[in-house]
Amino acid sequence: MELWPAPPVLIAIATSLLAALCGLATFWLLRERGRVLRQATSIAGDVERLNDRLWELADSEERYRSLIEAQGDLIVRRSEGRIVYANGAYAALLGLAEGQVVGSLRMPQVRVTRPVQALADGARVFDECIETADGERWIAWVETVVPVAVGQAVLQRVGRDISARIAGERALEEARSRAEEASAAKSRFLATVSHEFRTPLNGILGMADLLGDTRLDPEQATYVRALRTSGEALLGLVDGILDFAKVEAGKLELVDEPFDLALLVEDVTELMAPRAQTKGIEVSALLAADLPALIRGDAERLRQILLNLIGNAVKFTERGGVGIRAERDGEAILVAVADTGPGIPAERLESIFEEFEQVESPNMSTSGGTGLGLAIARRLALAMGGAISVESPAGQGAIFRLRLPLRAAAGAAAADLGLDWSGKRLLIASGTPFSAGHLAEQARRRGAEVLLAADRQAALACLREAGSLTALLVDRALPGGDVEGLAAAARQAGVSEIVIMLSPAERRGYGSPFAAGFTGFLVKPVRGRSLQQRFEGDRRPAVSAEVESAAPPPAVGAGLHVLVAEDNEINALLATRTLERLGCVPTWARDGGEAIRLVEAALAGQRPAFALALLDIRMPELDGIAVARRIRAEEQARGAARLPLLAVTANTSQEDRRAALAGGMDDCLAKPLSRDALRVWVERLAGAAKTATRSA
Repeated sequence: MELWPAPPVLIAIATSLLAALCGLATFWLLRERGRVLRQATSIAGDVERLNDRLWELADSEERYRSLIEAQGDLIVRRSEGRIVYANGAYAALLGLAEGQVVGSLRMPQVRVTRPVQALADGARVFDECIETADGERWIAWVETVVPVAVGQAVLQRVGRDISARIAGERALEEARSRAEEASAAKSRFLATVSHEFRTPLNGILGMADLLGDTRLDPEQATYVRALRTSGEALLGLVDGILDFAKVEAGKLELVDEPFDLALLVEDVTELMAPRAQTKGIEVSALLAADLPALIRGDAERLRQILLNLIGNAVKFTERGGVGIRAERDGEAILVAVADTGPGIPAERLESIFEEFEQVESPNMSTSGGTGLGLAIARRLALAMGGAISVESPAGQGAIFRLRLPLRAAAGAAAADLGLDWSGKRLLIASGTPFSAGHLAEQARRRGAEVLLAADRQAALACLREAGSLTALLVDRALPGGDVEGLAAAARQAGVSEIVIMLSPAERRGYGSPFAAGFTGFLVKPVRGRSLQQRFEGDRRPAVSAEVESAAPPPAVGAGLHVLVAEDNEINALLATRTLERLGCVPTWARDGGEAIRLVEAALAGQRPAFALALLDIRMPELDGIAVARRIRAEEQARGAARLPLLAVTANTSQEDRRAALAGGMDDCLAKPLSRDALRVWVERLAGAAKTATRSA
C-alpha cells in the first residue's frame, strides 16, 4: 500500500498534541508528587505523635502499676480459668514470681469463704481466708467481668488484705464476750453478796425489833436504837449498790399502776424526819392543790428517787431544814427538794450525779455513803422518761428538781378538797425555814388569814396587836422558848384553839400537852390531812407512823400452826419469835427435807395441819422452790387443800420473785423479814379461819 506523505499541517497538529500531553503528564506527576510528599509528612507526624502517645501510655501504665503495687491490692484476670494477667502482689500470694503465674491455672488455697454479696452494678464482693506460706490472710475480693476486645471479656478480681480488720473484729468480739461474762459474774457476785449480807442483817434488825419490845432501861433502849440505825444504814448501802448495778446492766423493770402521789410524798417525808430531827433540822412537804388524787407510774421507783434526794439534802444540811414541794408542770409532775445547806460549787453541779462522787463540806467531818445516791436517782428518772436538775445559788443551799411524765389515773380528781376556812385567823409561831410557810400556804388556799411569827417575842406581839384569832399553832422548838407561857397568853387573848407541834421524840418526852395548856397537838412533819382534820371537826391527835408502830403488834394469829423452814438458826429464832408474838404456833424445820416430812405428816393427819409455811429459798438438801414443788405435787396427789407458801429470800430481784411464784409460792418476802408483811398474812389467814369456824 502506498503511503501518502503527511501534510505539514497534520505534523504540526500532532506535535502540538504531543507537547500538550507531555505537559499534562508533567503537571499530574508534579501534583501527585506534592500530594505524596504531603501525605508522607502527615504520616511522619502521625507516627511521631503515636510514638509520643505510646511513651505517655507506657509512663501512665508504669505510674498506674506503681500506684497499684504501692496500695498492695491484689489483681488477677482470668480467661476460662487461665491467668492472663496478675500483678506482683497476687503472684506473691501464690508464692510465685510475677512472670510465673501468667498462663497458669494456679488458685490460692482457700480455708474459709464468707457469703457472697451481689452489688447493683453486677459486681460480687466476698471475703476469703487464704492459707499462705506466712500463715492465714483474709482478703476482701471485688469480682467483675471486664471487656478486653470485641466479643471478649475476662474475669477480674481485685483484693485487699483485711487481716488486721478481722483480727480487730475478733479481738472486739472476744472483749465483748469477756465483758458479758464479767457482767454476768458481777451479777452473780452481787446476788450472792446480797444474800450473804441480808441473811445476817435479817438477824440483826429482827433481833433489834424483838429486843426493843422487851422491858429496857433508857440506856439499853438507846443502844438498841443505835443498833437498828446502824443495821438500817448497812442495809441501805447494800440496796444502793445493788440498785446501781441493776440500772447499769439495763435490768431495771418499771411498773405502771395507779398510786397516791400525795400520800407517797408525805410518807417519804415522815420517814426521813427522824434523821433530820436528830440533827436539829426540820423536813417539811407541801403538796399543790391541783395534784390529782391518783397518778399512774412506778411508785416504788419514785419513792427511791425521793429518798435519795431528800436523804442527800438532810445529810449535807446542818442548820435550817429541807423543804419538798410537789406540783403539776403541764402534763408532768414536778417535785422540788430544797435545803439550807452549804450549797454546791458551780463546777460540781453535774459531776455530783456521777457514781462515787460526793461534795465535800468543810463543816462536816465525813459525809459517809457510797456516792451512788444521786447517780441512781438520775438514772432512775431517765429510765422513767424524766430528768433531774440542780441549781445552787451562792450561799443559799441547793434545789433539786425532779420532773417525771406521770399522768393522772382515769377519773382521778384533785387531791386537796378541803373545806372553806374563810373567816378563820391563824397565828403560826415557828422559826423553821420551810414548815411554817408550808402550813401557812395550806391554810391560805382554803381562805384563812394567816399570821407568821418567827420567835416568841413576835408571837406575843401578834397576840397583843392582831385582834381576835381563831387558832395558834406553836412549834415546840420556837426560838425564845417558853411555849407554855405563850399558850397562856393565847388563852388570855381569847384564842380557842392552841395547838403545839412536836417531833415524835419530843412527844414521848414532853408529857401531856393538855396539862401544859394546849387544846391539842400535831406531830411533825405535819401532814396536810392532819392539819385539815384539826380544824374541820376531827379533834383526834394525828400521830405519825413511827409513833403508831412503837406499840407491840396485837396477837392476831389465834393459834395458827406455821412451818418455818430455815437453815440459819438466828433467822429461824427471829421468825419463830415474831410468829409467837402474833399468836401463832411455829414449827422449825432445819432444811428442805425436814420441811417436806413435816408437811407430809400434817397431810396424813399425824400432826396438826399447817395454816402457813415460810420457806427459805436457799437451804441444804432441798431449796425453798424445790420444797414448794414437792408440796404442790403432794397436795395434788392427795386432793388436799392448798397450803399458803411464802418464799423468804435475800435476793430481791424481779427474776427471783418470778421464779418463786412459778415454783408454787404464793408470795415472796424479802430479808430482813418485815413484821408488818408477815402480820398481813397472819391476819388474813386468821380471818379466813374464823369465817370457816362460824360457817361450820
